[in-house]
Amino acid sequence: MAWLRPEENSERDGRRARWIYLAVAYVLLIASGCLALLNGTPPAEFAPYAVAAALWLPLLFPLYPARGHAIWLRWGYYIVLVALATALVSTSAFFAAFSAIGYSLAFALFSSWWSMVGVALTAIGTVIAQSEGSGNLSMLTVMLGVTLPLLFAGWAVGVESERRKTLIGRLTAANARITAAAEENAALQAELVMRAREAGVLDERRRLAREIHDAVAQGLIALITQLRAADLTKDDPAEWRRHMDNVNMLAQQSLGAARRSVRALRPEQLERSHLPEAVADLAEQWAATESVSLITEITGTPRPLATAVEVTLFRVAQEALANVSKHAGARRVALTLSYLDDDVLLDVRDDGDGFDPAARGREGAGREGSRREGSGREGFGRGGFGLTAMEQRVRGVGGTFAVESVPGEGTAIAVAVPALPREEGST
Repeated sequence: MAWLRPEENSERDGRRARWIYLAVAYVLLIASGCLALLNGTPPAEFAPYAVAAALWLPLLFPLYPARGHAIWLRWGYYIVLVALATALVSTSAFFAAFSAIGYSLAFALFSSWWSMVGVALTAIGTVIAQSEGSGNLSMLTVMLGVTLPLLFAGWAVGVESERRKTLIGRLTAANARITAAAEENAALQAELVMRAREAGVLDERRRLAREIHDAVAQGLIALITQLRAADLTKDDPAEWRRHMDNVNMLAQQSLGAARRSVRALRPEQLERSHLPEAVADLAEQWAATESVSLITEITGTPRPLATAVEVTLFRVAQEALANVSKHAGARRVALTLSYLDDDVLLDVRDDGDGFDPAARGREGAGREGSRREGSGREGFGRGGFGLTAMEQRVRGVGGTFAVESVPGEGTAIAVAVPALPREEGST
């Protein structure tokens, strides 16, 4: 009847179980009494003990299943019940059936190996009562030989049970900690996702800022340059008209580029041709508006590259030529696009005024190579873009960016990016 043990059942089940205990005890008591009467046992011999047992049994109610009572109260109840059962067995062996209730109550009232002590007391009391004090101790000896090993086994089982309870308690606590850690990790994961989203938003803002700079600012710089040149040639209608035609062309290009940037599309030149042709067209258009000798060279075997790589190379070439127009005062410019096995190289060199790269580093990323007294590259990359924008683009695709320049000796920009192939289906 271990299923009636209170530690394995709820309080409600325990209250129901005590009714079962009492019902079984009364049935056994009445049945044993009837059998004793039928066997010729005088009622006067067992009636007092039977009545006492019947009155004593209900005292189980306040003791079970509430184990909070002192153990001496439970032991007191149990010992009296065992004594009454032993007395009944001494009057008739048929009351051994009633004394068997002590075995179940031992497990109900006590825990661990103490329940085995209760079982042993019930068994020994029953054996002693059945021997009727005749001095025939053979049955008692046998009973002790069986009971003592059972007591030891019960003690071992109790110890193991307590050990398992402790282990289960530790496992429960560990599971609780794991659950708490999982919840904490989930919260951290959510925070990481949020931070990643914020970082993505910031990167997108930077990308858009670079796109606007590349698409609009460069065109406006070239447009302003043409307007200034036109202002200087007012007396020459043909030259003035040429500059104004350039202004019109640059304005239209800038407007189209701005619209494409808003739609986050590739540069127009890359939409209608591959990178080598786009760079060549860019160089040709730039040379047409500048009084500078430009040499463009494409080496290696051109092949389609990843969109991000082609856009980066094109924008760097565009920015480098725009810087030459505004800052360098150069007479000759060389642009080389080289396709290697694993990398693609872009080099832009001019023989202009040059500048001090160390000054750019000292003045910070916010204003690369800002205005230096006496330099022909004043205002280089003003507004936080220029060289920094090019470098950010190149690093964004896993490439390297280098600038070499000496005041009065020109500038060289060298870019190397991985030759990532274009994915199938991309444009």
